[in-house]
Amino acid sequence: MRIIIAGCGKVGQSLAERLTDIGHEVTVMDKNYDHLSNVTNSADVMGFQGDCTSVNNQVEAGIKKADLLIAVTDNDEINMLTCLIAKKAGECQTIARIRSPQYTDEIGYLKEELGLSMCINPEMVAADEMVRLIQIPSALEVDTFAKGKVSLIGIEIPEESVLDGLAIRDLSGKIGTNSLICVAEHDGNIVIPRGDYVLHAGDKISVTLSMSDVSTYLNKIGIKARKIKNILIAGGGKISYYLAKKLLALRVNIKIIEKDRARCEELAELLPKAMIICGDATDKKLLEQESVEDMDAVCGLMHQDEANIMLSLYMNKVNPKAKMITRIHRNSYEDLVTGLQVGSIVSTKSITADYIARYVRSMQNSMGSEVEALYRIMDGKVEALELNVGEDFTQVGVEIKDLKLVNNILICCINRKGTIIRPGGRDTLEIGDSVIVVTTNTGINSIHEIIKS
Repeated sequence: MRIIIAGCGKVGQSLAERLTDIGHEVTVMDKNYDHLSNVTNSADVMGFQGDCTSVNNQVEAGIKKADLLIAVTDNDEINMLTCLIAKKAGECQTIARIRSPQYTDEIGYLKEELGLSMCINPEMVAADEMVRLIQIPSALEVDTFAKGKVSLIGIEIPEESVLDGLAIRDLSGKIGTNSLICVAEHDGNIVIPRGDYVLHAGDKISVTLSMSDVSTYLNKIGIKARKIKNILIAGGGKISYYLAKKLLALRVNIKIIEKDRARCEELAELLPKAMIICGDATDKKLLEQESVEDMDAVCGLMHQDEANIMLSLYMNKVNPKAKMITRIHRNSYEDLVTGLQVGSIVSTKSITADYIARYVRSMQNSMGSEVEALYRIMDGKVEALELNVGEDFTQVGVEIKDLKLVNNILICCINRKGTIIRPGGRDTLEIGDSVIVVTTNTGINSIHEIIKS
């Protein structure tokens, strides 16, 4: 596909790298030469220096031959105008990043009036992910499939867990819950485990199970489930506002620490049930005054990555039982902090890139959208997808044990008209099913591609 990305910030760069990796022809646009160079040096893309709100510049960049334009500049209004021009000048599909809370309640109207194929609010989507992480404090990652009926949770096996030294095939006898371990990481090596794979304390695993079974499962493997009541949010930006609003609806106690007094006053009006504190969230004395040792969860959502990382490391020292969430902006920091005690890492650029990449994949399918959901787990080294089974699937009715699956693919779950099936060798795939698979391969767009040709 021919794709134009307007905006060469962190999200634009992440998208360009992701889309070129799976074979798309990408052109990036930006008025700033340095920003443009950063992307063209990191990904195999064409660069065009110009104004994305100019019809002439869009035409010169190739909008008339483009299949899709993605507008991810830092300005919502520019993104919307860019998409409107692209729709008129090129008749291509368009995606806009729209972040401002003032547009949140108008997204449906804007999407229809501007002819947008998709619009995404990264901060709101990130807030949704953090809410899931807070609801399951012991999880490193939480992703949902089958319209919320199935969860894929990432956890670390604790010391003295029943899983330590246990082979995968013996799990059902020990645990008893309707779960499946899909991915395991031991000493940095990631595998799609078979029945003879032996688990160890300290391994990171991804498990599929229903939300209703999560607490029971965690208790059985030695992770005591706890309820979150008191939450500290460091930083008062858009993402903090969205997160606090969602958490207050769950009736938890929220404290927000923000440096800027004017922003504090604004938050106090927007979130009257939250406690807003004007101060520096990296100030040890302030943290002690606000009893951080009693917090059940702390979210580092400040603008500076270094401040978020330092806060998380400090919290791990004074309150190691608290659920920590650390927001990282810079690409170079994501790999650096892996292995540090900073809790769950959230990156809005990665979340945005995942959502848009999923939509791009669905566009490729002539029979309609086959990719229902797409997540990158285990630090982006594994993909988890929900794929639709269409009428053209030739292996309908074939038992799974007889399917010639591509290497490094595991079928984790089947959603059949709302009924969740944990597949065994005698189960089959039927028309209308949605199938959850995990794989270390990249670029899968269709259920057909999990079968060897």
